[in-house]
Amino acid sequence: MVPALANLRVLDFSRILAGPFATMQLADLGATVTKVERPGTGDDTRTWKPPHDDRGQATYFQAVNRNKSTIVLDLSDPADRARAREMAVTADVVVENFRPGLMADFGLDYDQLQPENPGLIYCSITGFGRGPGAGLPGYDLLIQALGGLMSVTGAPDAEPQKVGVALVDVLAGLFATTGILAALHHRTATGEGQRLDIDLLSCLLAGLVNQASAYTSAGVVPTRMGNQHPSIAPYELLTCADGELVLAVGNDRQFSSLCEVLGEPELATSQRFSTNTSRVRNRVELRADLERLLAARTAAEWTDQLAEARVPAGVVNDIAAAFALAEKLGLQPTVEVPRADGSTVSLCRSPLNLSVTPPVYRSAPPDLPTTTSER
Repeated sequence: MVPALANLRVLDFSRILAGPFATMQLADLGATVTKVERPGTGDDTRTWKPPHDDRGQATYFQAVNRNKSTIVLDLSDPADRARAREMAVTADVVVENFRPGLMADFGLDYDQLQPENPGLIYCSITGFGRGPGAGLPGYDLLIQALGGLMSVTGAPDAEPQKVGVALVDVLAGLFATTGILAALHHRTATGEGQRLDIDLLSCLLAGLVNQASAYTSAGVVPTRMGNQHPSIAPYELLTCADGELVLAVGNDRQFSSLCEVLGEPELATSQRFSTNTSRVRNRVELRADLERLLAARTAAEWTDQLAEARVPAGVVNDIAAAFALAEKLGLQPTVEVPRADGSTVSLCRSPLNLSVTPPVYRSAPPDLPTTTSER
């Protein structure tokens, strides 16, 4: 089996999460990815621990750097800079997330590389683009705040909350991957490379989807609603006899089935709750009625009964339970990726299930080279 992106050469100058996440997607699909790191320290996330594995490697770094080799280059050194340029002019894809202008100072920006490598796909990831915000630092927490995500996350009467993972970086990495693949398709047809600019703020605004269109199309500024949904009810966390149950009722049939299981089918035909719009309008009364009925059994008991009725419901799992569920469902959520010493590290499997060219898991995230001979 030949991987989908076999023979694609990617030079990865990026650090932290968004860029490395994008290049790992390419590496999983067979691309040869060479990661460029600073002498001594390497990627910042190598030091972001605990937690770490049995060899002391930061699990943050491991999350997005499998299937890559690494080279240590000091881009302030002329000889190392020349080596980086030599690699860049023979690469198919270059990915970088330095502050705007720095790669130009090194002679490694798109405009200086393109004449020697006209088919080059050059992806730059920034926090706020190349305009007036070019000098602003683009950390995920800051973008979640400035981009409005924290304003719609958390309870109405509590402080704004960030999402529990660096979601903006993940979104940016996925958008970058999509853009790179589109540019490669264009190059296959025309031979022409191009520059791809990805900024975290725009990725977040696009990722706000319905919350964004509420504002752009209707002038509605969404606010924090806890676990409730602005346009669907019931779609939230509700209290049962022993804890919480998630209900994600997306249509009237599901709501009717829910009421049947709860033993009060007349709720579904009540004028207050017969349509989704009426349920949203009367969500406070709806919640009170549902929690009155849910108090009769445990969340696990309700989950089983509602599953039989095809009503989306479940308990709140921790990460360990989430992986256990995926395993139970036959999704094979982890893979054992080989290290150079013959041992393996367990990592999250790619969700891409391609029938002919599935992802490959050739090598664990690389150790940082320590000597000149390894560079």
